This record gives sequence, structure tokens and C-alpha cells, in this order.
Amino acid sequence: MLAFRREVWHCGAMTSICELSATNLARAIARCELSSRDAVEAHLARIADRDPELAAFVTVDAESARRAADICDGASAPIGPLHGVPIAIKDLTDTAGLATTYGSVLFRDHVPAEDDLVVARLRRAGAIILGKTNTPEFGFGAVCTNKLCGPTRNPFDPALTSGGSSGGSAVAVAAGMVPLAHGTDFGGSVRTPASFCDVASIRPTPGRIPSPRRRLGWDMLATHGFLARDVDDLERTLSVCGGGDASDPLSIGLASDDRPTAGRPRIVVTPDFGFAPVARAVRARFAGTCELLARVTDVVPSSPDCGGAIETFRTLRAAHIASSYGELLRSRREELTPTVIWNIEAGANLSAQDCLNAERRRTAIYRSFRELFSRADFLIAPAASVFPWRNEVSNVTVIDGTALETPIDYLAVTFIVSLVGFPVLTLPAPRGENELPFGIQIIAPPGCESRLFAFGRSLENELGFSHRGPPL
Repeated sequence: MLAFRREVWHCGAMTSICELSATNLARAIARCELSSRDAVEAHLARIADRDPELAAFVTVDAESARRAADICDGASAPIGPLHGVPIAIKDLTDTAGLATTYGSVLFRDHVPAEDDLVVARLRRAGAIILGKTNTPEFGFGAVCTNKLCGPTRNPFDPALTSGGSSGGSAVAVAAGMVPLAHGTDFGGSVRTPASFCDVASIRPTPGRIPSPRRRLGWDMLATHGFLARDVDDLERTLSVCGGGDASDPLSIGLASDDRPTAGRPRIVVTPDFGFAPVARAVRARFAGTCELLARVTDVVPSSPDCGGAIETFRTLRAAHIASSYGELLRSRREELTPTVIWNIEAGANLSAQDCLNAERRRTAIYRSFRELFSRADFLIAPAASVFPWRNEVSNVTVIDGTALETPIDYLAVTFIVSLVGFPVLTLPAPRGENELPFGIQIIAPPGCESRLFAFGRSLENELGFSHRGPPL
């Protein structure tokens, strides 16, 4: 094994191991410029230094990570595209032999016997799991906190939230504790934290990463996703985690028209999809971002018809949560957080007709998105409706003095994309020295992730839509 070094010779300059992307780290390990154990030790040291303040991790599994690194270093050839790369897994997703709490005291001692499929595929690709990142209880909450851990603090200002519910993963990546982290996204749970923490994220087409244990096989509101500091890492990771599974009906026969964009891209931009509450300050930053995009694309302000979207998402989300967690509310109510209780109760009185009406509206919105893409290559919108707020404020209830009807309405600018199941890449927009991070959603038709990644790389390289680390 190579001697441990905190820095490596990279691209003609000395670069901290913890500043390397997952792609460059995998290449350096494959070329024997450093060992996997080097990488693991450097990132464990970074976690020990920064996580006491930021609270990104619920669990750190240092000894298992070291053993896995030694196996990588003893292999005769790279195990896979993520050979020796330290990563983190959101604590909603099962990891064999490693505690998985789902952010709840009800599962504080739960150790799964098997990996979720996405975790198994990451391990097979050579990734080394350092630990589990923080999430609100069962992933329901605007602030990344629960009775076990948190709040997960924003590395750009620890008084502010990292966003929910993949805030732990976003902070771990932004603060250099891992180059790459897994997340999940129901209504914006990788995109909002990515926007707040100046990192990139991918919410792929539902089914692109199979979920064979999902109880509702045709449910497409929730997906696995990833957060990283650049587009190459997202593409590499999705390539090893994608692929059909017979037990997931969404992953079979996934349609795609993933051709490269020809000529100057045609993009449609919208600050709010015509219905979402969005803060004035966010609208102003988005307008400036669109002016920047106009340098390399043809920009047209427009939006699909999203009539009834808020009611539709509220209904389908509430039905999903009541079905999944209703029994816990009946039997363990006193141990649940108020946010989870509200979410479960929201679906208690829905009828079958309510759900069917919501599905009918959802279909009309989906077809309007499809029509828009007959005249555009990409649809671009803000990745969050507000900027990060203080950790002690548990929910967004008001935007610019206007009260919201429910605690989830601030997610409308992201949950509309979940509702129709289109893939979305989030990139950090260029910002001034004293400006908080701000991200954009880049949306493409289902199955067109490669098109998203190619466009995202061009924005990184030509316009500076890329991560800038916090001044820790």
C-alpha cells in the first residue's frame, strides 16, 4: 500500500485528495498515483474535522471502509468505474450490516441484512461506503433534522438549513467529506439541497435506477438520485446503477430518444411553471441566470400547462404516505415527529375518486410537457423557490409575505417535475462573492439523461455553472 498522503500531483498542481472528483479519484487510484486506503483515510479525516459542526452523517463506518479499501488495493485490476472511491448513502436506503435508521428513533437499532439494489450496484462498481447521511424522519421535512441527528447545517453558513431531505448528502459533498453521495427525491429532495449547497444533482427518469422492493411497483413519484461536484461524476455513477430489473415494472422497456442536441440548443425557461410560489429574490437571480444562458442557447420564456398541479401532487403524495406509514401513526404516534404526523394525516380521508381525479390531471400535465418538448431541447427553472433559511424554522409557511396553504407548497417548483417523471439535472449557477448558492433545474424528456449530461458539461465549461467550495 502506498504511504498515506493528503495531497497528490494532479493536473500539474498539488491538489488535496478531498478536492478531487470521484472520476479523477478513480483514475488516480487506477494509475497507482494513490491508494484507495489513502482516499478513505483522507476523507475520514475530513469528516472528523468538519462533521461535528455540520452534522451531515448519522453513522460513519470507518473500519468497514478501511477493510473495503484494502480489498480494492489488493485487487489485480480495478473492480469497476468507482474503484476505491469513498461515497455516502442517504439513511433512507438499506445497507447490509450498516445501521439504517430512516431518520427515526423507531429504527435506531435497525441493521438490514441486505443492500438495496442501488447500494449493491455501487459496491460492485468498486465504491466504498463511508457512512450514512442525515435525513428528516422518513424523508419528510424541510429541514434536515430528526430525533437522532441534526440539524444538518449549510457549509456556506452553518446558521442556515441544508434543505430536505437529502441535506446530509449535499453537505457531505459540498464540504469535501465525500466526492459523491446517494440521495432520494420525492418532491425535490436532491434538487433543493443541491441548490442550497452549490452542488450538482441528478434525478433520473423513474425506473432508470430500479427499485425492486418498492411496494407500489408503478409509483414514479420517488426515485434514487446522486449529488456530486461535477457532471462527469453524476454520469459515471448513473451508468453503474442504471439498468432494468424484472421486479421493477418501471425499469422494463424504458422509452428513450436520447439523441445529442443538434446545433444551438433551444431552451424554454420559466421561473414558476405558471403556478408555483417563488420568492422575488429567486426570480431576480433566475432572470440574471437566463441572461447568461442566452449567450450559448436560444432562450424562450414559456411553460407547459400545469393547471391543477398543486392539488394533484398534494393528493397523490398524501395517499402514498398514508398507505406507507398509516399503521405507524396508529401504533407509535407519540414517537413520530410532528412533520411526519401531519404528512400521514393529510391522506387519511382521501377517496378512490380523489386519487383518480388527480391521476387524470397528472396525465394532462404530462402531455403538456411532452408538447413543449416538440419545440425545445430543454426546459429550465429554478431548483428551489427560496434561499436557505435558518435552521430553527422548521417549515416554509410564507413567501414574500404571502402565506402558503400547506408546508409542502414551497416545493411546487420542483414537485411538478416529479409529478410527470421527467429527468432533471441540477447545476449551481455562477454567483457573486457574497451571494448564497442558487441552482437551476435542467429538464429533458424521459430517458434522455445523456443529453442532459452533455448540455450540463457545456454549461460547466463555457459559462461556469460549477461548484465553488465553501470557505470552511
